[in-house]
Amino acid sequence: MLGGIFSFHRSWKERRDTYMHKPLPLECISLDFREFQTAQAMLFAIEEINNSTDLLPGISLGYNMYDSCRSIARSVKVALALANGYEIVSAPSEAPCTRPAQVQAIMGESSSSPCMGIAAAIGPFHIPLISHFATCACLSDKTKYPSFLRTIPSDYYQSRALAQLVKHFGWTWVGAIRTNDDYGNNGMATFIETAQQLGICLEYSVSFFRTDPPNKVQKIIDIIKASTSKVIVTFLSLMEMDVLMHEFSRHNLTGYQWVGSESWILDSQTAELDKHHILDGAIGLSIPKAHVSGMREFILDVKPLNSSSNEMFTEFWETLFSCKLKQSESSAENQRECTGHEDLTGVHNSFTDMSLMPIFNNVYKGVYAVAHALHSILGCNETCNNKVQLDPFTILQHIKKIRFKTKEGDEVFFNEDGDAAAKYEIINWQPRENDIVDFVTVGLYDASLPAEKQLNLHNKTLIWAKNSTQVPVSVCSEKCPPGTRKVLQKGKPVCCYDCIRCAEGEISNITDSVTCVRCQPEFWSNERRDACVKKEAEFLSYEEIMGALLTAASLFGTCMTAVVAFIFFRHRKTPIVRANNSELSFLLLFSLTLCFLCSLTFIGRPSEWSCMLRHTAFGITFVLCISCVLGKTIVVLMAFRATLPGSNVMKWFGPAQQRLSVLAFTLIQVLICILWLTINPPFPFKNLLLYKDRIILECKLGSAVGFWAVLGYIGLLAVLCFILAFLARKLPDNFNEAKFITFSMLIFCAVWITFIPAYVSSPGKFSVAVEIFAILASSFGLLICIFIPKCYIILMKPEKNTKKNMMGKAAPKSF
Repeated sequence: MLGGIFSFHRSWKERRDTYMHKPLPLECISLDFREFQTAQAMLFAIEEINNSTDLLPGISLGYNMYDSCRSIARSVKVALALANGYEIVSAPSEAPCTRPAQVQAIMGESSSSPCMGIAAAIGPFHIPLISHFATCACLSDKTKYPSFLRTIPSDYYQSRALAQLVKHFGWTWVGAIRTNDDYGNNGMATFIETAQQLGICLEYSVSFFRTDPPNKVQKIIDIIKASTSKVIVTFLSLMEMDVLMHEFSRHNLTGYQWVGSESWILDSQTAELDKHHILDGAIGLSIPKAHVSGMREFILDVKPLNSSSNEMFTEFWETLFSCKLKQSESSAENQRECTGHEDLTGVHNSFTDMSLMPIFNNVYKGVYAVAHALHSILGCNETCNNKVQLDPFTILQHIKKIRFKTKEGDEVFFNEDGDAAAKYEIINWQPRENDIVDFVTVGLYDASLPAEKQLNLHNKTLIWAKNSTQVPVSVCSEKCPPGTRKVLQKGKPVCCYDCIRCAEGEISNITDSVTCVRCQPEFWSNERRDACVKKEAEFLSYEEIMGALLTAASLFGTCMTAVVAFIFFRHRKTPIVRANNSELSFLLLFSLTLCFLCSLTFIGRPSEWSCMLRHTAFGITFVLCISCVLGKTIVVLMAFRATLPGSNVMKWFGPAQQRLSVLAFTLIQVLICILWLTINPPFPFKNLLLYKDRIILECKLGSAVGFWAVLGYIGLLAVLCFILAFLARKLPDNFNEAKFITFSMLIFCAVWITFIPAYVSSPGKFSVAVEIFAILASSFGLLICIFIPKCYIILMKPEKNTKKNMMGKAAPKSF
């Protein structure tokens, strides 16, 4: 004997119990043709087995079915009736309490919550309960429901598959509606857990049950209308879906992309009720389509019963054909009388619709699973051993171990949790003409495959909400492009964020980056902040305007010095050239040429040699230059001292001594430079800190003491020269050179005193430009102040270029 528990009625009449009397049985209402189809599928499998000579030969299977009216309490009651019998015992029975159960296994129920009640009640007795449509993952808990099995996959897999499906289409901001029962709450909880792992956020998650008041439905509608998400994921049973569709149609709640579970996604009745096209383009998971030869014909081959004992079947027949059987007194008087020979040909309702054939196939598999277990226990070959004592525990263990193929080739087995293999078809609702909806299979999901291969979408055109062929967009925030990073919005889920541009020197080269990566020190971010580019190296080059102008000034000074030297050479025998040691004049001109040319070493890309050369060349040439000027100043002073009676001072500072003084002063600077280059020489350096977006190539001083020693020594000679020249400025002479030396030294000292703050405060290449400017300015000052007046006399006033004029006494002039 097999038991069957099906919800032939969808609900029952509400009543108020006073608890003063024993409650009356439930009065079931609203027939559900789907459950009649399910019962017919069970009968088909039983009849097929009974007519088989290969399976359970000589053994006939019987059945006993009950209506649960979708009531958990009634489901438990009828389950206990199937296990124990319905007899009323008025006297103590002598029969042992451990007598066999009335049924060997129970088929049903369709919903998860009733199954939980039934499994908990009959679990201690180990009576197998095989469900064809209860998918709640909670039923896989064998400690609570040890005897529960099912031929449909657990929602543990369906919830994850739905989350992967949502993620596949890029929907990260969705709403959720669930049935407020074990099926909906557990399924949605698993979906939310998986969705969070995949980066999907829920804007809202609401529950609903068919008995909820209207204001609860209105609240759900208001939440959906106020939401910004365009995708709604549902874990709703068929009844709840039908109720909500009716209300959503009244409010014209169209334009949303629905993602459905297996309970309604393949239900043609739901599609027929959707007159306002709310569910157009819906996508979801369903049990793979199935075909069982002969089942459709068997289900539709129903005949009226000749007795009135089965009131439920009478009600079924009258509702199916909208007529009144002769034996029935419950039908309305205005209904036509049933003949008992009505034909289903031409009748179109939920009973004649075979879209739920996969579910009927699950019932078929469940019955065959019990039959195969019994076949094994009874040791059937050509005949079966009828003497074997059947106990529920043995049957349960054998059912768990069975593995067989149906006549259609479907493999049937149960895993360690009593669940069937998790395989789903991905269904897309594609509306056609005349309000017909095609349930198009657009993909498959197989949980037995590796994670990356589980979801497989076919290359088919999908129809979405509003009959669009474009995948809907449902995100809280648009993707952050490269060059930006995500910053979460305060108080909102992680899917809601702002895109902040990466700071200077940082990049992000991927979409939706959470951080920006800082570029290496020698690199900088581009304008789009999506790549690091090598920083531009900056130095004073010949190509830029400032470098070109300084180069031109340096070459002009060199040429000018050469012209002066040429003039002096041509007139070297004249008194004005020979006066005050012509050797020192030519040596001074040579050193000035070097001063002008040494400025060129400061221009161009710094290298190890150029860094050492520029400062040492500058230091030595300027000391040579100042030494010559100092020598000329001393000559002027000594010359006038020599005119005093008894003075022989010129004997001690003749030409030889002058050359030696220049050499001595210069050698001191050479020694300082050698010590500097030996201990800690200047070196090329990449300054990465001065500017963010470019590298400053400069010459690091190495030893700052060495640099300032070179500069200080030049300053010391210049100050000494200035003092001596200043003292000699009023000496009587028609051409007193001391005055011009004083002017040149004044300019020289002024330039180099102002150079120090300007050099220290100038950034990058501008500090080099300041140093070049100081070199050129002081060089031009010496050249112009000392030599231009002489050139003027040589070229423009040759009459003054005579020994008589040079030696003539003139009154001293104030200065």
